[in-house]
Amino acid sequence: MCIVGMNRCKGPGQGAEEQQEEEEVTGMVCQEVDLRDGQMKEVTVGDQKVLLVRTRGQYSAVGSQCSHYNAPLVKGVLVGDRVRCPFHGACFNVRTGDIEEYPGLDCLPSYKVKVEDGKVYVSIHKNVSDGHFVISGPASLVCAETLRQNCYQGRIVIVTKDTLPPFDKPKLSKALDLDSSSILLRPSDFYQQHGVEVWTRKEVSVVSVDPAEKSVKLSDGSLQRYDQLLISTGCRSASAARPLDCPGWDLHGVKLLQTHEDANEIHHSALGQKAVVIGASFIGMEVASYLSNTAASVAVVGPSRYPYERSLGPQIGRMIMQMLEEKNVKFYMTDFVDEIKGENGKVDLEIKHKDLFLGVIPNSDFLTGSQLEVDSRKAVIVDKFMRTNIPDIFSAGDVTSFPLTIRGDQRVNVGHWQMSQAQGRVAALNMLKKPTKCESVPFFWTVLLGKSIRYTGYGEGYTEILFKGKVEERKFLAFYIKDEVVVAAASLMFDPAVARVAELMATGQVISKAQAQ
Repeated sequence: MCIVGMNRCKGPGQGAEEQQEEEEVTGMVCQEVDLRDGQMKEVTVGDQKVLLVRTRGQYSAVGSQCSHYNAPLVKGVLVGDRVRCPFHGACFNVRTGDIEEYPGLDCLPSYKVKVEDGKVYVSIHKNVSDGHFVISGPASLVCAETLRQNCYQGRIVIVTKDTLPPFDKPKLSKALDLDSSSILLRPSDFYQQHGVEVWTRKEVSVVSVDPAEKSVKLSDGSLQRYDQLLISTGCRSASAARPLDCPGWDLHGVKLLQTHEDANEIHHSALGQKAVVIGASFIGMEVASYLSNTAASVAVVGPSRYPYERSLGPQIGRMIMQMLEEKNVKFYMTDFVDEIKGENGKVDLEIKHKDLFLGVIPNSDFLTGSQLEVDSRKAVIVDKFMRTNIPDIFSAGDVTSFPLTIRGDQRVNVGHWQMSQAQGRVAALNMLKKPTKCESVPFFWTVLLGKSIRYTGYGEGYTEILFKGKVEERKFLAFYIKDEVVVAAASLMFDPAVARVAELMATGQVISKAQAQ
């Protein structure tokens, strides 16, 4: 959650033209005729790699690696003045270095380019230093940073029930033993440097939306007033709110993965032991993948025939299942846990067929009685400006139900990291009375046994899947079709195809079934 107190500068994440610069180095990197419009090339100046781009007859140069996980942008997709990362979909302006789509937080450094006598020169600098209230999550951090970048000088407070300031939560299920310092989105001194207060280990119990009050009550009983409020509390496992519907769910050996501490505890308790993962979701499968290298054995219990069957389809689900079976992971599908038994820290499961779908639910219980509008799943309803039905209260991230542009403004709830960050930025700009709509295209990835599946779009309700390549060879591009058009795409070992589809969708282009065939 982010609380904003009003008062009114580029700051964190700014472009290279604002950064501290030192010794300049210039190098001739190519001939003017070497690149055509719409082409890019990775070049080296001094000992630094640079992405050189030609668009509309002009050259520009920016940092060569995505600011998210350092992916090589030269392998991405260039459309107009924007390059999209092939791995996780972050986008950057190739003229300014500005970040235009998430994930990632920082802009790219931009460099001076000169064309002289048919030769292209790039100059770099050897040492380039790269009273709102926000409640939790990646959206809150991006919101706070965007406010500071746009010269907001008032108080900003981020409140989270976690023990850590905003951190890279998608990493938890991919590597359970990570040190907390390695997953922080920003180091602790960053918040002090930019005047952002971070209150950890605090939960919000009640939100007052009385225009005269404008207050937030925390779980410790304290009352905090706000001028503008961002609710970005995310979702949680349904089993965290409604514990596993079976006896024994509260035994010592049963763990839920929600926090960094949970991840570390699961890692240590599973070392050399028999592990069972309940749920064949993206998170469950990533945990099973990780434990296949550390536990004595791993079993997965899931309600569908195959993992991801509902979202990615049976062909991909079957392939993923085979990949993990090769690592001796056992699957008990179309099943669920009927009872958990145990003593002395050890548990046994009784598995029976049982129709039950856990999934996730929005963290919005604290809004009960606040008159804030929520949908049937208790997701906070917002418009394209991330505004709720109550003036000066905004919401962003997994907790929201919002109109999705690429589906004709169909109201959806999308639990993607990238979308949360994009919505945090949009909320901040609208807090500052800079009208901005959320037009982002969902982009998602999952990592299993070192292989990454990428996904873009919104495939709910698809009726057909078209494949390029072969799923059984674990190299493919899948198009999800609904009403004769592509509504989503997924790939494995087919980069940068999904990034290209995302860019087409972002520019409003419709990909027909005929074009996908």
